[in-house]
Amino acid sequence: MSTLRIGYVGCGFMAQRVHLPNIAQAQGCELVALAELRPELAARVAARFGIERIYPDHQALASDPDVGAVCLSLPYSIQGDVAADILAAGKDAFTEKPMALSTAQAERILEAQRRGGSRLMVGYMKRYDPGNELARQRIDQWRRTGEMGAVTYVRNHGFCGDWLATLDSPFEKTDEPAPQYYATDMLARNKPDWLPDEMLPQYTGYLQQYTHNVNLIRFFLDAGDRVQVKAVDFDPGSLAGVVVLDVDGVRAVLESGGVQYHGWEENTQVYFNKGWIKVESPPLMLRGSPASVEVYRGETRESRRLYPDWGWSYRREIDHFVHCLATGQPFRSPAEDAAVDVRIFEDIFRKLMENRREEAES
Repeated sequence: MSTLRIGYVGCGFMAQRVHLPNIAQAQGCELVALAELRPELAARVAARFGIERIYPDHQALASDPDVGAVCLSLPYSIQGDVAADILAAGKDAFTEKPMALSTAQAERILEAQRRGGSRLMVGYMKRYDPGNELARQRIDQWRRTGEMGAVTYVRNHGFCGDWLATLDSPFEKTDEPAPQYYATDMLARNKPDWLPDEMLPQYTGYLQQYTHNVNLIRFFLDAGDRVQVKAVDFDPGSLAGVVVLDVDGVRAVLESGGVQYHGWEENTQVYFNKGWIKVESPPLMLRGSPASVEVYRGETRESRRLYPDWGWSYRREIDHFVHCLATGQPFRSPAEDAAVDVRIFEDIFRKLMENRREEAES
């Protein structure tokens, strides 16, 4: 197989701490270009990773015929627009979640993908965690054989904590002013047109954090677009609350909140008639540590832990991206599927606004 030549857009936290190091070690690819609006920072980061070409913006990088694919990690206000430009230029792309701020923006990205004849993979790294892969295999087995009865309930609990886990990898900084990604007109262009401006911080905060959780539930149940929002209850202006979903006929509850904790307080439990499968997520930046998996069988009163292979979800997602581009295989987290999550989050906040109208009228 020929070596995939990758360009990168952005030199922020996720670029320097996660994606650039992972691309640099991935087999079958080479980092050849970097686009960044801050020239001094770009030069420092390029020197650290041995990147020869530096471009002042993503459009210049996208026009480089020697670049076969582009990865990017930028703030949510601009990321989707940049991805659309890359795709329209005919280059395959990898971007962080969320794919978009609204279904309208997601459709523009999908249209750019169709126009460019390219593919977009969205960084739902939990789908590439060895523990989550193992849990999905066992869930599929139990559903296929019927040995544990039917799936009856899913509970996802995410109260966060210390996601960095003593992360101490090198990070380049300069005195150059940060780009103004959060311009009002940019947010206005990409947010849902029905969403009041005063709710935008709550909406974007919840979408940014908990899109992972909704996506993981859909992955475990192989639910695709078969998701409906049944109930929403949030603290005013907060991310803390409960959302009830119908996920392909199964009731699923998402509990969101925050707690001061030295680890990462997140787990997903899939209940069957005769037992359950429970997954405990590791701190996001804890390299090499997969999610833990517990399997409980009610008939035998047997609880045991399954031991997945060691591996870091962020590294494995990049390996998957490179592999799929080399072989033509489909992405596990393609843009078409990621757009479903954007729709679900719009539905969550529509339901929240509906609740508030009813409360005001009562």
